[in-house]
Amino acid sequence: MSSTTVITNIASLVTNDPSLGDGSPLGLIQDAAVVIEGDRVAWTGESSKAPATDNRVDAGGRAVIPGFVDSHSHLVFAGDRTQEFNARMSGRAYSAGGIRTTVAATRAASDEELERNLTRYLREALRQGTTTFETKSGYGLTVEDEARALRIAASHTDEVTYLGAHIVSPDYADDPAGYVALVTGEMLDACAPYARWVDVFCEKGAFDGDQARAILTAGKAKGLHPRVHANQLSYGPGVQLAVELDAASADHCTHLTDADIDALASGDTVATLLPGAEFSTRAEWPDARRLIDAGVTVALSTDCNPGSSFTSSVPFCIALAVRDMRMTPDEAVWSATAGGARALRRDDVGRIAPGAYADLALLDAPSHVHLAYRPGVPLVTGVWRRGVREI
Repeated sequence: MSSTTVITNIASLVTNDPSLGDGSPLGLIQDAAVVIEGDRVAWTGESSKAPATDNRVDAGGRAVIPGFVDSHSHLVFAGDRTQEFNARMSGRAYSAGGIRTTVAATRAASDEELERNLTRYLREALRQGTTTFETKSGYGLTVEDEARALRIAASHTDEVTYLGAHIVSPDYADDPAGYVALVTGEMLDACAPYARWVDVFCEKGAFDGDQARAILTAGKAKGLHPRVHANQLSYGPGVQLAVELDAASADHCTHLTDADIDALASGDTVATLLPGAEFSTRAEWPDARRLIDAGVTVALSTDCNPGSSFTSSVPFCIALAVRDMRMTPDEAVWSATAGGARALRRDDVGRIAPGAYADLALLDAPSHVHLAYRPGVPLVTGVWRRGVREI
């Protein structure tokens, strides 16, 4: 028998189960308790009704929320792009190569260096409440380097994405068709055993609609499920291609037509918004309000990467979403937890309800609203992952 633990004296518990608590999408329970048995949630309800357990934790009148589900990150990389960011923020031209700079550094790094970098950022994210994360390849762009990136990532998460189609490899600058053939052939064969997902950057300057379709279709044939970097820098075919191919998520979604929004609203593809990227590039914000009002399922994620969104902080992204993307605090917290789970097509994370993994974050605040109300403040004071307290 697994030991049981009750976390009691919770001022406000976000369950993300409308059948619990106040019936809202957040399923809020006031003066609440949670019972953990092994790695799962066994019971939620009012503190006064909590069953007896082996262990007891007093939340001290603070809020508990599901652990964040960060469904879009790029954490297997080496190198630094501080100069590029500084130049961009200073209004100066900079031509050091962008993603290609990271590709060169990543290729030159040892496996141990990449692993050390990855675990550093995972620990950083955990301290801020992230208990489930997805991460991608995309900074190797050779068969060997893409496969090793995924192999390293797969030792830390089940949510691994093959992104050989991040940009056309510098080695194939004059032969993009040859690179697509590599991505859909030998590279895919080497990478598929380590990945659950296949992704493509469908954008001008990266891969067009026909190339993206070929890459995603080849990935599906190998048992990988699609995700798409879509409509970040300009209007394009990415979102509607994602819906057509039943992608779990279309990510960025900054430049959307009415037809794009209608497609998302009528399908099962989640719109994953990445406000850290807009913050770090001074770009136009995605219109989350327009998406939500149309009935689209929205997720929030960090897009943690060394070039355009070097943050591992989901709370920071929640604050940006509320301030600049016109989301309510309730919507932003739901999107960073249950929405992220939807973007990974999972129902065992992103909620605090019987049967779900016991992934929880304890906030040094009486309500989840403080994540937006007190931006930049390290409110996460406790984290349980799979039933084990890690912070």
